[in-house]
Amino acid sequence: MRASVRCSSQFERHYRNLVLQTKIPTYTERDQIVTTDNLTHTGIELEIRIGTHANPSAMSYRIGLVGKPSVGKSTFFNAATMNDVPEGAYPFTTIDPSIGEAYVRTDCAAPEFEKTCQPSVGACEDGTRFVPVKLVDVAGLVPGAHEGKGLGNQFLTDLNETDVLVHVVDFSGTTDLEGESTEGHDPRKDIDFLEDELDAWYLDILEKGIQRYADRHMADDDPEDVLAEQLSAFGIIAAEVKQVILGLGLEVTPMEWEPEERESLAREIRKRTKPMVVAANKMDTPEAQENWESITDDPEYDHLEFVPVSAHAEKALKNANEQGAIEYTPGDAEFEIVGDLPEEKAAGLEQIQSFVERYDGTGVQRALEAAAFDVLDLKAVFPGTDSGNWTNGPFRDCFLLPADATAEEFAYHLHSDIGDGFLHAIDCRDSRQVSADTVLEHRDVVEIISTNQ
Repeated sequence: MRASVRCSSQFERHYRNLVLQTKIPTYTERDQIVTTDNLTHTGIELEIRIGTHANPSAMSYRIGLVGKPSVGKSTFFNAATMNDVPEGAYPFTTIDPSIGEAYVRTDCAAPEFEKTCQPSVGACEDGTRFVPVKLVDVAGLVPGAHEGKGLGNQFLTDLNETDVLVHVVDFSGTTDLEGESTEGHDPRKDIDFLEDELDAWYLDILEKGIQRYADRHMADDDPEDVLAEQLSAFGIIAAEVKQVILGLGLEVTPMEWEPEERESLAREIRKRTKPMVVAANKMDTPEAQENWESITDDPEYDHLEFVPVSAHAEKALKNANEQGAIEYTPGDAEFEIVGDLPEEKAAGLEQIQSFVERYDGTGVQRALEAAAFDVLDLKAVFPGTDSGNWTNGPFRDCFLLPADATAEEFAYHLHSDIGDGFLHAIDCRDSRQVSADTVLEHRDVVEIISTNQ
């Protein structure tokens, strides 16, 4: 089960979205990152790099973590980033969006070239590369957020500055819509709740676009152009708007659409521009496992990607690993106890072991990777050298790019000057020259030949 996410150019959409999202300029220089500071108290992310050219496309993808109070969202965030974000069973534990660095995994290319990689960011362990992404813990999801309730517009603004959402849902049914403790709550209500809030938000903006078109349609503006301008904050262009309209079997005549047709259009645009993964949390409980079977078999949710998760288990394993009690690599479906543990802790780890064996891990890492690789359809690309001579060490970098990114776009991703001087690229696996418009594949190793190197 996954959302179908397609547009005319994923690379152009990502670049445009990053320009819209940038609050403070990001300065880049190839191969060297000096420092990254996250100003979580103000909700502003500041990433400073050496250089003279701003290159928004080189910024990390941003995964938005969202969920109602008390479902384990902050525990998930802490487990993924090991940051100290307050956790608690009450609304607005997280007041401002907390921004941390998490990672998605891909097979490292270095062993194929008989090299040992030297990552400039992230890490590599036993041939698995951990590539950084930004994880944003967005606060304020309560009923009526689109009307300004709770943190209201700030919640929606923070949420819109992400590329994809991970919706943390308490599948055990022990928290109600307000985040209060209960029993027997249907997780479907939580899933519907977020989608309904977002759909209402999109509909409100769409209605303004329709009114805007009505006020100026005598000027011979195409409807999709006016609507796309109104919806531009969501990173959608006129051609995509028209594609969605026609895909729903509607005429491109906004003034004739019925209310339910406008609602369907808003919902479809939301699915395309704000895709999401459902992290089914607390799956280590019998109630959650029962709910999992019924919900994931429900055709009403075929457009969503579901991942079974125990955020508490992931955090416990990482803590135990840091303390030297176990050896654990995030995302693995197994770990080894290497220290002497009290009987109670050993019993707890045995329960976690049973869970990760059943579900192939705790699910935290898989949820992030489902968002990056399944929903956004990203690919990992390694800068390489065909000669085998590495200036700053082998396989320092691994970048996440949209599925349709070309060799020339990769050059611009590295640096605007390199893109401006692009001549051709070389596929380092077979020493084959590739042209500017060649679409790169996942895990390609590519050398860029440019006049500006």
